[in-house]
This record gives sequence, structure tokens and C-alpha cells, in this order.
Amino acid sequence: MSALPRPTALLCALATVAALLPTATPARAAASLTFGACPDSVPRPPAPDRVECGRLTVPLDRRHPSGPRIEIAVSRVPASGTPAERRGILLVNPGGPGGSGLPYAVTKRAKLPASVRRSYDVIGFDPRGVGDSAPVDCGAMGGLFAAPGTDPVPVGPRAERTYLTSQRHMADDCATGAGARLLPYLSTEQTAYDMDAIRAALGEPRTNFLGVSYGSYLGAAYAARFAHRVGRMVLDSVVGPWDWYDFDVIQSRALLRARDTFLGWTAAHPDRFGLGGDTAAVRRSYLRVRQGLAARPVDGFGPAEFDRAVYRALGRTERWSGLADGLRAYLTDGAVDGLRPASAFDSPESRTYEAANRIVKCADGPGPAPHEIVADIRRIRRLDPQPVLTGLEATTCAYWQHRPDRRTPLGGPATPPVLLVASAHDPVTPIRGAHELRELLPGSRLITLEHDYSHGVFASRGNVCVDGAVAAYLVDARVPEADVRCSGPGLPLVPAS
Repeated sequence: MSALPRPTALLCALATVAALLPTATPARAAASLTFGACPDSVPRPPAPDRVECGRLTVPLDRRHPSGPRIEIAVSRVPASGTPAERRGILLVNPGGPGGSGLPYAVTKRAKLPASVRRSYDVIGFDPRGVGDSAPVDCGAMGGLFAAPGTDPVPVGPRAERTYLTSQRHMADDCATGAGARLLPYLSTEQTAYDMDAIRAALGEPRTNFLGVSYGSYLGAAYAARFAHRVGRMVLDSVVGPWDWYDFDVIQSRALLRARDTFLGWTAAHPDRFGLGGDTAAVRRSYLRVRQGLAARPVDGFGPAEFDRAVYRALGRTERWSGLADGLRAYLTDGAVDGLRPASAFDSPESRTYEAANRIVKCADGPGPAPHEIVADIRRIRRLDPQPVLTGLEATTCAYWQHRPDRRTPLGGPATPPVLLVASAHDPVTPIRGAHELRELLPGSRLITLEHDYSHGVFASRGNVCVDGAVAAYLVDARVPEADVRCSGPGLPLVPAS
């Protein structure tokens, strides 16, 4: 199959967008969406299912529908059931901000319960600024892609000043690469309007939605603007209704708890991992690895790369054994292959992800002041001198050239009942966020996977209780009478060496 053409140039300024893209469709008419072949980045589902892709033209700024326009890439896997079984469309978003949703329609659908696959056309889309939807580029991003990177945990006033300078350079790089005049329009709120444009172009009266991680924030933003268009909405691994910077700080503390759990789990299996027989001993082994890489990086793998590997591993318990094995391999023979992720951090897809991540976060609400950043890092280091600060992505918003004066609205009293899903010990989106967001979604229910330590729950953890309750809601509109607690897997089993 032939691939959809990628943009020949990145959008560098609002004027460039206006010159390159078609004129506006009258506001009273829904834009058309014609499906055909997909890009090579979209996997093909097994027969008889099929995936098809198209592009939808939308206003860059919803307040000016006759102004410059951009294209949103959309994918669709039609429902496999009979017409009588069909419930409409199910838009899906994998998270981020910055995650590509175009292939997600295929990969996530494959994990959905059969009844959901039979009932819904699963619709994926690349949010604006991501993938095939006017992708953004922030260039060097203040040295983010340098290998080895600068130690991301500043210790002392001089290192703190260096850290803040790198954040300023990142903001400047985004203003130059993406175009300073474009930055305000790559927000979650504008993407919520794009979601409704997809609904209208497909001729559907309601948007059913499954959002994971950042996708939960996007879903809540859609509900704030289009409560009357919300059908059945599932928000999984919920981001709390906070400023992005505050969320990042809350996450950094949750990562400390998750890492302590990981260290204790590793210590419980000294014969398997050889890192120590108690938590304190395993922690010393962990610190020896990081300190060794900080003093002498190996093949471009230093403390920044190490922290990114730890951040990634802590989010899914099936990666814990690999992390522990990687620590042992470094201590045994100085090798870092077991710690290095398989995918390249500086790949084109990763660069777009990292750029869109910062741009969206900084477009969604006010950023912190530099002195707040320093104070928070010092507070985190008092909790643990060697934290994992990889998720402090909104720090660059302190120097952003566009300063939004309000936070993205989320939820609202007119929203129909929403289903929230959370892992009890998720370190990436702590369950506290689900409890606080539900206050903005009256009538919502929370499904908690107890004794679980991973990010991503529905159609991800293989839990019959969770998947059954969510499927009943999506297919039959059965809202649980009360919150649901499902028994989770506990700490992971240790595979044989």
C-alpha cells in the first residue's frame, strides 16, 4: 500500500501555515474525511479486519475558523460486528502529550475485549503537532538529545543555574523551531476541538472515547467543551486536574515510592539478581551504577540516559527484571546494553514526541517561576538525595514565550457518567489524580486495580474484573452502581535467569 505523504516542511510560523494550507471551509459545513491507504507507520490488523486512513482539515485557531488551517491524520478500524451491534465510534488516545494515535487504533484495538471490537469503529488520530498532523520540531531542545546528557539532578547553586539555563535554551529552541506564533495553538483545548471535528466529519452524534494517561486529560478537556456530545468515556491512568508543572512534581515523588518498592522486591531475590540481600544493599548497588556512569559514561550512556531508563522501567512491572539485570551487568562487566532502551531516544519520532510534549504542556496553562523550580528540586532531594527527575518536563514553561493566563478547563457538571480506571500504585499517574478529577465529573465511577504497580490498566493488564466492567459500560452503557475494586497481580514474579 502507498503511504500518505508526510509534510515536506515543518510549520515554522503562522504565516507559513497560512501560505501552505487550503482556505477555510465555511463554518456551517462539516469538513469531509475520505479514507484510503495508511502510512507505513500504521500496522495492518489481521484479516478480515482492515485499517484505513485519511486527513481532516481544521482551523489552526478555533476562534478564527476562516483563518489558517492544518491537517489532522486519522485512522479507522471498522467494527467487526453486525449493524445491530454497532455503538458508534470510539476515539482513542495513547497519552503523552506527544503520543501518536494513528497506529494506536490498530494496536490498542487488538487488546480490547471482543464485544468492544464488535461494537465500535475504533478511531485513532495524531493530535496536532504530532506524527502526521503538522509535526513540530524544537531542534536541540537545550541539549536534551546530547549523548551523554548533562546530569538531570542539579546539586548546588552552580548546577541549579546550569539546569535553569538549559530550560531557557529549550524554550528558545521551541520558539525558533516550531514558530513562536504557532505555540499557543498546539494546546489540549484546541485538540479537543479537533476531536469534535472528527466526530462531525464522520456524521456521528456522540463521541465515545478511550484516553490513557495524557489521554485522560484530553478526554476531560473535551467534556469541558462538548459535554452534550460525550457518549461513553473511559479515562484510564488518570492525570489529575492540576497545572502540568504541579503534576510533574507529584509524579517525581511517586517515582521515589515506586523505586523503593522495586529495590525491596529486588532485595527479596538476592540469588536471582545478586544486588544485595536487603533494600539498603540494593540501593547501594543502584547508586554505584549511577555514580559510575556519572563519572565515566559508557558509549554515550551517562546519568541522564540512566535516569530515563529507570523512569521507563518503573512504569511497568514487567520491566523490573530487565532493570535489575542491567544493574548487575554494569557492576559485573561495565556493560550498559541491558539498561539501554531498544528504541533510539533521538529518533525523528522521539524528537517530535519530546517537542510536542513541552509545547502542549506550556500551552495548557501557566508555568512555574524559576525560583519555584529550584525550591521544588531541593525539596525532592531532601526526600531522597538521588531522585528521578526525568518527568519534570514543564520546567521549561518558566521561560516560554507564550504565557497562557488560565489553565485548560476540565470536566464539568453537565458531563454524562464517565468511567475512571486507575492502578493503586501507578508511579506515572498517581491514583490521587483519579480521585481529584472525579470531583469535576459528577456521576463518574472509579475502577481501581488493587495491588498493582503499573501504568495503563484497561485492556493492558489482562485483568478480567477491570476489562469486564469497562466492556459492560462501553457496550451496554452499564454504569457501576458504586466504585469498583478489582484484585490485582501484586509484585511481579521473578523469571528464571
